[in-house]
Amino acid sequence: MQSRIARTRPKPICSLALQATLCAIGIGVSAMAGATSETAVSPQESLDEAWWTGPLLAPNAATLPHGHWLLEPYVYDLMPYGHFDRNGKLTSTGAGHDIGSQSYIEYGLVDRLTLGLIPRLGLHESSAGQDSSGFTVGDITLQGAYGLTQFHPGSRVPATSIVVGETLPTGKYDRLSGQTDGALGSGAYSTTVSFYSQTYFWMPNGRILRARLDLSYQVSRWATVQGASVYGTDAGFNGRARPGDSLFGDLAFEYSLTQRWVLAADAWWEHDGNTRVEGGYPQGPASALSSYLVQDSGSDDLLYLAPAVEYNWSARMGVIAGARVTALGRNVTATIAPVAAINMVF
Repeated sequence: MQSRIARTRPKPICSLALQATLCAIGIGVSAMAGATSETAVSPQESLDEAWWTGPLLAPNAATLPHGHWLLEPYVYDLMPYGHFDRNGKLTSTGAGHDIGSQSYIEYGLVDRLTLGLIPRLGLHESSAGQDSSGFTVGDITLQGAYGLTQFHPGSRVPATSIVVGETLPTGKYDRLSGQTDGALGSGAYSTTVSFYSQTYFWMPNGRILRARLDLSYQVSRWATVQGASVYGTDAGFNGRARPGDSLFGDLAFEYSLTQRWVLAADAWWEHDGNTRVEGGYPQGPASALSSYLVQDSGSDDLLYLAPAVEYNWSARMGVIAGARVTALGRNVTATIAPVAAINMVF
């Protein structure tokens, strides 16, 4: 997945992502412009008339009412197409596929408190056609969201919530038989604290533009590492690794084109701190460490763009399809991931 092809030009993929985002925005602007002339006869859309699934990346700031469930399974195909070096220069790499699923399962314990579970599954396929042994379980996240404020039409106060999540290292991450061993874990317990916000704007044509701004900070603990691992160690290694702290920011918009059809777009920025690996390899049958290795990955930055289209059968059920593309980055793999999900509230 990291093999490079010298002097290739993968930038058109990135350009396609930008064009798709601009196209989605352009369609929304054209729709708004076309409907503006009818403002005098078109009533303002109410919140009850607008149906949503939510954008691809930004979670909802509003907590679930007491006794209600939300189920939102995602499927994706993560395809690397390049690598951004430390200076942000993009170089093409070999293709590959990481087909996976990530689901959100949430329950409204009380009106302002929502509990959630995020399980992950996946299957890896290399460019050489070597598959993993099958679907594997990734790390699982437990989280709780507490609603701080609620949005009311005519008010400038957005819906806001504080979310605390704990990711459990249930996924495979070390003692791998090869690069295609279906590893989906980190081996480290990690805690994420987030602030979610959501508000609504009424356009000149009466349609609604929903906006979300989410901010998160993640801290991980040390993970014990043995053998080949997702941290780049080889067979025989014995040591530990600590993923760097991460900061995330996501600005998302959804335009209610009609009651059933919605245009959505995310702009996700992420900064990951340095990941450190410490340990060594055995020397002979005595299993004594020959030397102590300290390896730093360096920090990285990336910007995802994720245009999508939603279709809603009702206020409680809809689907969304789009793509998440690494538009810019530094010291990180560039990927494009077609994504689809169904959103159900009971």
